[in-house]
Amino acid sequence: MGAANPSLSAPIGMSTPRATALASGAAHVQRLEEASRAKTDDAATSERALVERAQRGDKSAFAALVDLHQRAVFGFLRARLLEPADAEDLCQEVFLRCYLGREKFERAPAVRPWLFGIARNLLREHVRRVVRRREVAWTEMCLELDSLVETPDAHDEDALTHLPICLDSLGKSAREALDLRYSARLKLAEIGEKLHRSEGAIKLLVHRARQALKNCLDRKLNRTAP
Repeated sequence: MGAANPSLSAPIGMSTPRATALASGAAHVQRLEEASRAKTDDAATSERALVERAQRGDKSAFAALVDLHQRAVFGFLRARLLEPADAEDLCQEVFLRCYLGREKFERAPAVRPWLFGIARNLLREHVRRVVRRREVAWTEMCLELDSLVETPDAHDEDALTHLPICLDSLGKSAREALDLRYSARLKLAEIGEKLHRSEGAIKLLVHRARQALKNCLDRKLNRTAP
């Protein structure tokens, strides 16, 4: 007879090398998860302490909150605005409104999504204020996509950071139609003339292109199967 399988012949309660390795690996993973949770909890506690100090008028605490979130807020705005200067101006306005309304920190579950909410409101105001400028059409499309793909975890990973890749994945006609609609700000009938299609066909093409972008952004956020 062949040699007995050591993993089967080992007495009950005696660890085999493989079982020991698996147990050790599981313990290591558990320690990493606990350390990650502890780090997250510490960060949340630290941020909450800064918020409480900022509420009492501590300018250094508010400056620290700005340092924590300024890059994310600017990136959020820059993805939705064609002009970098507009993103810089609105980013400053976000934190000005944040400072003036700092007593509302207490009602915000977390600082960053609250800041993103202020930024999104400022974008809507920006669109209304400069509606005659071509650049705001891009912002309008981004706000539309925001409403389609926004999730409770939207503050953790901004969907529109993936937008350039998703745009590149579109077919030539769809990309051209979006460019003419949201960059050149042409009317559907004018786009139809350029692309030699009916206005109805262009409306459907733009709709399908927006839907394709939404589906692509969903996949990038792992909300649907690839």
